[in-house]
Amino acid sequence: MAELKSAQVGVVFDVLVIGAGPTGLACAIEAKRAGLQSVLVDKGCLCNSIFHYPAHMTFFTTPELLEIGDIPFPSANQKPTRNEALEYYRKVADHYELDIRQYQTVKKVSGSDGDFLVETEDKYGRGLAYSARKVVVATGYYDLPNYLGLPGENLSKVLHYYDDPHPYYNLDVLVIGGKNSAAIAALELWRHGARVTMVHRGPDIHRHVKYWIKPDIENRIKNGEVKAHFSSYVTSITEDSVHIATLERELTLRNDFVFALTGYHPDFDFLESLGVRIEGEDRCPVFDEKSLESNVPGIYLAGVIIAGSRTNEIFIENGRFHGRQIADDLKEKLAEVNLSRR
Repeated sequence: MAELKSAQVGVVFDVLVIGAGPTGLACAIEAKRAGLQSVLVDKGCLCNSIFHYPAHMTFFTTPELLEIGDIPFPSANQKPTRNEALEYYRKVADHYELDIRQYQTVKKVSGSDGDFLVETEDKYGRGLAYSARKVVVATGYYDLPNYLGLPGENLSKVLHYYDDPHPYYNLDVLVIGGKNSAAIAALELWRHGARVTMVHRGPDIHRHVKYWIKPDIENRIKNGEVKAHFSSYVTSITEDSVHIATLERELTLRNDFVFALTGYHPDFDFLESLGVRIEGEDRCPVFDEKSLESNVPGIYLAGVIIAGSRTNEIFIENGRFHGRQIADDLKEKLAEVNLSRR
């Protein structure tokens, strides 16, 4: 890292929030309401994960369940779109005048409770440093795909995020996976002229696929409009083909693009670098259920990362309340510190 410079000379923030998604924003809002000075740092843009959702994505939930900071989410739709959500969170950030430092990757957190030093690196490789009494980690999980470890997975035609169907018109596309993201991608790709094949290790489309999507993809498969191989898996990928193992035989299919939509996971390595203990088969971090403070004093966890690899348990709808839990604990502990200094 380049020579470190103080991000704000002489300023010690009460709270530094790592991650400027909806949960991170909610944490900063609640800290501000508690009279604490906070700053958010994100390696991407505001709500970076939502920005990288498919361009025409519709949320599975209603607008009021995405609200933070008691600001109403106006939408003409029963289920809001990605673009509506991005506009909403921008306006919330403006309303609360949140201090958000975008495109800064946290490289290291040192120090201890009440005196943390958070070192970041901007997109030009320049190092910055922040002083903070407390740290909240709200980094989500969407940035880290679950790689399959297949030969050929590193080819440029293999994608772990689905965005827009247009570039795949009249091409042979393989979708790996059988949950919501895979089903949605397969349907959109097919409807926009791609020749779509799905491969899924399970015996059928996953039972948790949303109720209005599941019959749609199942009917497309039944009609032969989308081909599907269940209880099957990809063994290798080449520039012009994919190799699949089914229950009956090995298949080689012509292929132009592969969407490996097999899920994502939190950055466990980063959590462990902070000293946060990870336990169990589901790799859940250790934290206090009331305060959400981790086993490292002064470092709090918010959002989906508290569930470890069980990423289907925490969403914006329930993660948005973590900010209030953390702020209540911060207010009490920082007040005690201030009293002891008098």
